[in-house]
Amino acid sequence: MAAVSLLLVAVNLACFSFSGTLVSGGRSFSIDYKNNCFLKDGKPFQYISGSIHYSRIPPYYWKDRLVKMYMTGLNAIQVYVPWNFHEAVQGVHNFTGDRDLERFLDLANQTGLLVILRPGPYICAEWEMGGLPAWLLQKPNIILRSADTDYVQALSSWLAVLLPKVKPWLYINGGNIISVQVENEYGSYYACDYNYMRHLRTLFRFFLGEDVVLFTTDGNTDKEMTCGTLEGLYATIDFGTDTNITEAFNRQRRFEPRGPLVNSEFYTGWLDHWGDQHAVVDVQKVSRVLGEMLTMGANVNMYMFEGGTNFGYWNGADHDTRFRSVVTSYDYDAPLSEAGDPTEKLLAIRDVIKQFREIPSGPMPPATPKFAYGFVKLKKVGNISGLLDTLSPLGPVKSQYPLTFEEMKQYYGYMLYQTTLPRDLSESTPLISPLNGVHDRAYVSINGVFQGLLERDTVLVMNITGQQGDTMDILVENMGRVNFGSKINDYKGLLSNLILGKDVLTDWKIYPLDIDGAIAGGWPVSVSPQSSASTQTEPIVGPSFYMGTLQPNNLAWDTFLKLKEWTKGQVWINGVNLGRYWPARGPQQTLYVPGPLLSTTLPNNITVLELEKAPAHLRILLMDRPQLSGPDKKS
Repeated sequence: MAAVSLLLVAVNLACFSFSGTLVSGGRSFSIDYKNNCFLKDGKPFQYISGSIHYSRIPPYYWKDRLVKMYMTGLNAIQVYVPWNFHEAVQGVHNFTGDRDLERFLDLANQTGLLVILRPGPYICAEWEMGGLPAWLLQKPNIILRSADTDYVQALSSWLAVLLPKVKPWLYINGGNIISVQVENEYGSYYACDYNYMRHLRTLFRFFLGEDVVLFTTDGNTDKEMTCGTLEGLYATIDFGTDTNITEAFNRQRRFEPRGPLVNSEFYTGWLDHWGDQHAVVDVQKVSRVLGEMLTMGANVNMYMFEGGTNFGYWNGADHDTRFRSVVTSYDYDAPLSEAGDPTEKLLAIRDVIKQFREIPSGPMPPATPKFAYGFVKLKKVGNISGLLDTLSPLGPVKSQYPLTFEEMKQYYGYMLYQTTLPRDLSESTPLISPLNGVHDRAYVSINGVFQGLLERDTVLVMNITGQQGDTMDILVENMGRVNFGSKINDYKGLLSNLILGKDVLTDWKIYPLDIDGAIAGGWPVSVSPQSSASTQTEPIVGPSFYMGTLQPNNLAWDTFLKLKEWTKGQVWINGVNLGRYWPARGPQQTLYVPGPLLSTTLPNNITVLELEKAPAHLRILLMDRPQLSGPDKKS
């Protein structure tokens, strides 16, 4: 407590000696500026909250995770709404199944949890393009997160759909949403456009009413708080365990002289990028700093409480000095693991919370059961270039120069660019991306033979040989759009010309690949006899598909898929895209497989797209525990 300002404590705790009167109508949530606290139904209220992302958790586990949060002693959860998750195609809105926001809010309400809603329109969250839909980039000069007309028009249309859905769930209207964030950490963005923030404030007030508490969240610097805050939006701050609490809350006080202290993102862990060490945040630090903030009477949201998984192509990326893609696991070293299991950190947090409020009686729900299903042998289905009739049924688009994913209106996954060699290359000839235009990785084959790859920011040249007229296939992978900072206008594909020796490559056939659609439709159903891997003795190189089946078991328990000696790619089970694997770069070594994905009566189809090199053994392993730190050379 030595670091905690006694003055801040005294000022903030004044709230909890205050005896408010119940506002007429029975349900209210407001800010008491006189006594520096929130008021819920006219009485002082302190929230202890945790972040959970419904978009990263299979819907059949929503209730399980929420109950565990409630039993830890939380009285609220904090939830992002990813715009691109609900409007992947402009004007087409999806709020069903794993996108059923209202069902999630209802489950939280049934569980006894209040909600702090963060509807964006930008969310960051280490999510693809920070939650902004990639179709915005069809306007080539659009200035995202600004008063740019094209951007404002799109977000206004979206909020006109989203916010009316949210309004009945406001606490003051009988629901459980106590406050709503406007934008997200806007002070971290270069634009610093107050007209944009004013427009958002107007929209939120129009759709949600004058009585809801609207707030902003920004990082712990003067610049971020200056550009991210706006009159009429309550300014909150975020910081982790290595911050001087007094200094941080004093900074919030400079922007909000009166009202509750709020840490909207208290970091319980951190994210991983491919090539990083696995991030870990010390349990004792989390417990100590949480206890100090709660002693001050501060309201705290723990980010994350459960992180979940970046299934499919939903991971984001960062670009500070170079492009770095976020891994598939969003475990975040959080109190609930990626699979929703209580951890030592959760129990320590519960012990802290017990000192400040009565926590629910009864046992903590246990970890979901796990099972090691063992090895599954796969067989090669074929190379991508030989499967184009299946994967790109509408055929190619012809263009003299390369087109981006956005120009092709294929926003995620993979596209194949095909051309022919303009002349004989008897000696190794450099294939160059002179303007660093490969976003993000390009796998190059000549007449179906894999030659190597180009990679954004790191590998801008490779050598090839071949004959005039040979077919060059370049499979380009979108590794996730930048989710933070000034480079969120993150176009994908071949953004500029490639040069072969002295020749600019032209006359492209560009194949949009609907891999997910093909697999969801039941492909591949079988493999041809010649692709049997029984006699395989050498690794198989180049982008190729493999499949195998896990025979039904009377258990459909969670498991973890390990691809030892596989290089990099994507995995689907029973038509569901589990995400990317890249064990050679690490740190993540296993992919989380939710048990309810598995059938207990039918063979479970496993499809793997290996982009670089598959091991001769063509085996994968289903384990009963995750491995998020690697690469482990010995296992």
